[in-house]
Amino acid sequence: MIRNALQTAMSESAPDDVPARDDHIAPAPRISIQAFCESVETAAAVQAAGEDRRLGKAHMKIQMGGMSAASEAYRTAPTPNVIVLEFEKRPEEILAGLDSLAEVCDAGTRVIVIGRHNDVTLYRELVRRGVSDYMILPVSTLDIVRSICGLFSAPDAKPVGRVIAVIGAKGGVGASTVSHNIGWAIARDLSLDSVVTDLDLAFGTAGLDYNQDPPQGIADAVFSPERIDTAFIDRLLSKCSENLSLLAAPATLDRVYDFSAEAFDSIFDSLRSSVPCIVLDLPHQWTGWAQRTLLNADDILIVAAPDLANLRNAKNLVDFLKAARVNDHRPYYILNQVGIPKRPEIKPSDFAKALDDDPAAIIPFEPQLFGTAANNGQMIAEVAANHKVADTFRQLAQVLTGRSETKKTKAGLFTPLLQKLRKRQG
Repeated sequence: MIRNALQTAMSESAPDDVPARDDHIAPAPRISIQAFCESVETAAAVQAAGEDRRLGKAHMKIQMGGMSAASEAYRTAPTPNVIVLEFEKRPEEILAGLDSLAEVCDAGTRVIVIGRHNDVTLYRELVRRGVSDYMILPVSTLDIVRSICGLFSAPDAKPVGRVIAVIGAKGGVGASTVSHNIGWAIARDLSLDSVVTDLDLAFGTAGLDYNQDPPQGIADAVFSPERIDTAFIDRLLSKCSENLSLLAAPATLDRVYDFSAEAFDSIFDSLRSSVPCIVLDLPHQWTGWAQRTLLNADDILIVAAPDLANLRNAKNLVDFLKAARVNDHRPYYILNQVGIPKRPEIKPSDFAKALDDDPAAIIPFEPQLFGTAANNGQMIAEVAANHKVADTFRQLAQVLTGRSETKKTKAGLFTPLLQKLRKRQG
């Protein structure tokens, strides 16, 4: 993807009468972009790029200050899908700045560098650090549009979307409520465009929880597989907030919902290609498609209540998924509805011993809080933004999107960006 330095060198030796190639530029998906510019001219070009139709779904934010502003901004805030950095400094200062940025950069963030130096040595060092593209000043609006869109449309580009599957160890443990609140936290607190997909077609509650009644939803997609593409899925999404959309379940009983194991594959593939985060609300059932969905997810969260049946089921799920996904992170699990008065409960330490892992969170039994939110069609953070349960959902959102590490800049430690990101992903 780093091509501009070489293209510039080639264009200098090309005949003057050879016209510039006008490539088709595929639109960018729903991504977040932050640009840190040093010159007014570049900031204007980036601003114009953000208004281009091909970046119409993206969220663009522009700041002045270059690398120093970026490093300061990301010490406490999560990084976006794409960072655009303008440098007017010497090559060695560019590399040192990128090494510093690596200390505060989230895994999966793609970096585009804009500089003045047409230098092969610099180009190679940027490649080694995992920078996605390098453009030479001055840049035009179309240069920026092409660079950003190319990150996601190239044949070897990884899908933009991260799939998080949430399932209950037993029915009635609040897995849907947990998944909906996590999706809300990812969209609001991490500013990631997200889609919550309700896969309980007969009895799903996502529409109620988000106070939405869309006329279309996931049933229209799964029963019309020949129509599925990004544009079709976009039309089925219901907008819940600036960064959150819902692919709702019909929650009707006018037909049965029996599916093949591959029935949802094309839907998930379409979502992956256009949305940074997809939260799947899985019903508590063990079918071919449910198993396949879990096996193909990027991360899995099991929701359990503190009783014996939940302990057994959670252990069975963890053991199965660990064996079937040997190269993936083991499933996370949380304990929900903990502390119901007069109910005998299995201690979290006993769960941790049986599952050989501590719970990612323990959510207390709060009937007033959760009942009010459910009946009002609101999320916990909307009912009580400062409640500890709302903070728990924010923390789970960070963990499940790979953004849970504390950001610290280590003076004098110049770790290559690509190496740093791989460590965080591991």
